[in-house]
Amino acid sequence: MKRRWHNIFKNDRKAFILAMDHGNGLNVLPEMQKPGEIIKKAVAGGIDGILTTFGIANNFQKEIDNIGLILRIDGGNSQLATEKEPMKNLYSVEDAVRIGADGVLCMGFPGAYLEEATLTNLAKNAADCHRWGLVLGAEMLPRGFESTPDARDPSNVALACRMGAELGADFIKTQYVGSKETFRKIVDGCYRPILVLGGSNTKSDEEILKMVKDSMEAGASGVVMGRNIWRHENIEGICRAITKVIHENIDVTDALKEL
Repeated sequence: MKRRWHNIFKNDRKAFILAMDHGNGLNVLPEMQKPGEIIKKAVAGGIDGILTTFGIANNFQKEIDNIGLILRIDGGNSQLATEKEPMKNLYSVEDAVRIGADGVLCMGFPGAYLEEATLTNLAKNAADCHRWGLVLGAEMLPRGFESTPDARDPSNVALACRMGAELGADFIKTQYVGSKETFRKIVDGCYRPILVLGGSNTKSDEEILKMVKDSMEAGASGVVMGRNIWRHENIEGICRAITKVIHENIDVTDALKEL
């Protein structure tokens, strides 16, 4: 697994991952009409890896080239669904090996309805990744996507991240919450690297870069960002700016000059 790990995390133990795994259940048009063009621009901007679907991984191998490849292996619901079922594996870890992935990612929803479905799935994926030598990422979100007052409470996020590590994840993906001080406690309580998700709301360039900078100063090991990149009018520029914040520790003012 060591080689695959270093395909995702660079020598500074940090990673910038482009998320393009939305299309297995959500409408990504018109912005993601040409996935290959998005990937080429993001690679030129310095991303370290891509989190994506089986379809994109299979059809855009040339554009993905030698960056780290993480396959989203769970899902099962679309935005058209009238009844929601728990997330479950759509593909196996062996499928990810065959397609040339360095790792896989799945959900973990402590406190959500039927939480045992995602947590059991996560545990099985951890065992399978260990068997095949793949990196496992766990997207740990308290209550899942439920809109409850405590869904993103820092103490619950800390619990969820630690659970992901205990269940065998090699890295955790979660939401940046609170101040740098509160997020530092979340990082300190989890013995695996934490990558911060980019969020679904469209933000200004300054807000995006400030979130990245604050996350890194709070101890995060990088970000996994999607819509705020592939919806951006300057994909290469925003990727280059984020890359320099993560790997060169430049400030937001200097990063904005990359745009």
